[in-house]
Amino acid sequence: MNNVNRELKNGIIISAIGKYSYYLVQFVVLGVLARILTPSEFGIVSVINVFLIFFSMLIDMGIGPAIIQNKNLENKQLNGIFSFTIIFSIILSLLFALMSKPIAIFYDDSKLIGASIVMSIALFTSGLNIVPRAILLKQKRFLEANMAQVISSVISGIVGITLALLNFSYYALIFSTIAKNVSMLIIIFLKTNLKILTKIRKEDLIAIYSFSKNQFLFNFINYFSRNLDRLLIGKFLNLKELSYYERAYQLSLYPNQILTNVITPVIQPIMSEYEDKKEIIKKTYLTISRLLAFIGMPLSVFLYFSSEEIIYILFGQQWTGSILTLQILSLSIWIQMILSSTGSIFQSTNRTDLLLLSGIMSTILNIIGIVIGIWLGEIHYVALAILISFSINFIQANYLLMVKVFQVKQYEFYKVLGHPFIISVLVLVPLLALDYFIGNYSIITLMISKAILSLSMFLLGLKITGNIEILGKIFKSRKKDKV
Repeated sequence: MNNVNRELKNGIIISAIGKYSYYLVQFVVLGVLARILTPSEFGIVSVINVFLIFFSMLIDMGIGPAIIQNKNLENKQLNGIFSFTIIFSIILSLLFALMSKPIAIFYDDSKLIGASIVMSIALFTSGLNIVPRAILLKQKRFLEANMAQVISSVISGIVGITLALLNFSYYALIFSTIAKNVSMLIIIFLKTNLKILTKIRKEDLIAIYSFSKNQFLFNFINYFSRNLDRLLIGKFLNLKELSYYERAYQLSLYPNQILTNVITPVIQPIMSEYEDKKEIIKKTYLTISRLLAFIGMPLSVFLYFSSEEIIYILFGQQWTGSILTLQILSLSIWIQMILSSTGSIFQSTNRTDLLLLSGIMSTILNIIGIVIGIWLGEIHYVALAILISFSINFIQANYLLMVKVFQVKQYEFYKVLGHPFIISVLVLVPLLALDYFIGNYSIITLMISKAILSLSMFLLGLKITGNIEILGKIFKSRKKDKV
């Protein structure tokens, strides 16, 4: 267990440096663009992104995680898989471009035709990055993978802001995405020694088929679970409402991305080495869940009471329509953080069959909730339905992990949430009082006050529950544990 903790700790630290730099760049760029472009212009790209994500998933087909999990792949096989993704990316990018007119007809907006055609280039360049990035992660070269992401994000931001200032409208966002993918490809391709083959062997693809099959089916099902809301809001409400919803939804994902996305890319490459030692993987999962709950639960409370200040500070007054939706979605943040780590655990134990089952159940619940929210006709009803759906999915995913994979009682998982819940209540009470007795203060003053108050109560809660020292040592090696 010592080796596992050490590898995870080192991997997470390296991943954190890259990810936090990347998200800082993203925050700055998005804040600038949100003040240059209108919600309607963002709405155009939000619609196209729904379809872009679908086609990107088709190109990926679970290939990335399959490469990481398979320890027997040779260089020639990796070259064959890479060559296949190039051909497949070309085909699907052309198909995406051909879909531009049907997409425009579906949303009754001719601007989507040209935007979709240009976005097909972004799809193609995205597909080319799948295999090189998977190889870097497989080789545990986390620093190189994350630095490539940071550098490409900076280039993307410069391109996007420059074009927005030159009145390229929503095309500034599209060309920004293309610039990011191209620069990423140039950087990571040179680090992998991959070669393009003129002949692709069927055996190369069969080597990863059994794993990637279930992973792809999960991704396919999960796509509708995660994107149907935006697909229907753009159709049955309007693009402006979609943009408000998209901004709130993306903000609710940032804590998850900033914390969980630092951890999850590291989990599978390291834990896949212990596929047959499920007790080690279980302890790692409970440790990670405990850490995420300590951070995520109080953070959800803080963001609920600070949604208005966050929206105005980051994006300005024109994004008022996102506030209520962000408040509702903020309550799901801690749930999403822990749920995001479950996929890597299913993969590490080679149980993508249960990952697929969990995805099917999640999709059914999410679709029902989204349809009800759309029927009620407001984006905050959609957010409320998603919150309920996430809560139920949180229970079923952890049931599959604890009972079916690790063969222990669910209580072993839920008991790690006790102290984080107590700390969250301590954060809740003063924020509730501050909201009730609030005076006429500036947005910045209120934001700083709430942040200081929340942090103070969080640290007090750690002290009261006896977790100050434990939290600091949570990823340190313990001599009594042995691999």
